[in-house]
Amino acid sequence: MNYLLSVIRVYYWLIIIRVLLSWIPLPENDLVRTLYRLIYDVTEPYLGLFRRLMPSLGRGGMGIDLSPMIAIGVLYVVAYLLQGLL
Repeated sequence: MNYLLSVIRVYYWLIIIRVLLSWIPLPENDLVRTLYRLIYDVTEPYLGLFRRLMPSLGRGGMGIDLSPMIAIGVLYVVAYLLQGLL
């Protein structure tokens, strides 16, 4: 059970890192771009579930994507329920 809670915490931080990296321009460094692509590929299937349920607010390219906040909230609820089982 503790292993699963650790995985949830790591996934939570990967989503946070992805959001933060999306706000800044990435340098022309292959290592940084590869790391960002890895984080994107790991988090996109989960975030995509919430993005389909709730599209971004706003119009055009300036919409606000709320899927990371909802996804993190769901991770917190799952972690809380798992801790209750321990």
